[in-house]
Amino acid sequence: MELKPLPNHLKYVYLDSEQQCPEQEDKLLNVLRQHKKAIGWKLSDLPSINPSICMHIILMEEETNPIRKQQRRLNLTILDMVTKEVTKLLAAGIIYPISDSQWVSLVQVVLKKSRMIVMKNQHDELNQATHKDHFPFPFIDQVLEKLLGKSHYYFLDGFSGYMQIHIALEDQHKTTFTCPLGTFAYSRMPFGFIFSDLLQDYMEVFMGDFTVYANSFDACLGNLSKVLKRCIDTNLCHFMVTEGIVLGHLVSNRGIEVDKSKIDIITSFPNPTLVREVRSFLGHAGFYRRFIKNFSKLALPLSRLLQKDVDFNFDQPCIEAFQELKNRLTSSPIYKHQTGTYYSS
Repeated sequence: MELKPLPNHLKYVYLDSEQQCPEQEDKLLNVLRQHKKAIGWKLSDLPSINPSICMHIILMEEETNPIRKQQRRLNLTILDMVTKEVTKLLAAGIIYPISDSQWVSLVQVVLKKSRMIVMKNQHDELNQATHKDHFPFPFIDQVLEKLLGKSHYYFLDGFSGYMQIHIALEDQHKTTFTCPLGTFAYSRMPFGFIFSDLLQDYMEVFMGDFTVYANSFDACLGNLSKVLKRCIDTNLCHFMVTEGIVLGHLVSNRGIEVDKSKIDIITSFPNPTLVREVRSFLGHAGFYRRFIKNFSKLALPLSRLLQKDVDFNFDQPCIEAFQELKNRLTSSPIYKHQTGTYYSS
């Protein structure tokens, strides 16, 4: 794989003349060339971790009985997507045909924000029967506060990094799924975590997304180089940017702001007519409660509708609370951690 500079008509398509930095671009390209093995473009680019170093074992709860699902008919559009995904996974050696498994699940197709199609197994019963690991997920607020106020960011998206970890041979049959093309099992994990010892120093990770940051370009580039040395595959990455979307928030040296695209979805909510619609709205709006002073007090008329044995009546106080929360979100301030205050945008 060869990394070439972008054509002149594309490289600065999103930047004005004052933001163009050809010298920094050359430095970035040099770092990427040094670590080009860390960049993956397709599943066949994925290496695998030596099983002697790391292997996933699926531990089951006691007295667990296998569940075997029967194949379901797929519409032609979904069938075409599944066919392409199964073909890619087979070619990459990530799945293989199997005929004698007692554990069989169905498949579903998920469209990611990048428009990439992902085939996901419906392992509901297997997940319930699996012994759970208690991995400490980071708090979103803490992740965002560590990112704000930096001058440079690199936003990286792990490209199916979990598929680099082999599943123990005796457990692979538990991952079996069925589709119109046949029955297949995974030889590698469909999920996982990495990078524990680089966390918090100069990188933040949440699931498959991780962000490298620093207060200067050269420092951020040095941190990126260290991270890429530890990476096997990356994709959907954004380099040399001064702001970006992380966990539904815009982070920059100004502070933390709401993601305007998410706010547009919330403000388009019609007046709820059912309890579940109220719960959905409060869930979406509550994600940005840090930007709304006295959120709980403002949302109280709506919250009361969620109580048991309360007749649903979306009355005037509810309408006013509904609209006020929308208004507060569209005029949300910028949060600055250094001062612990909010500034109107």
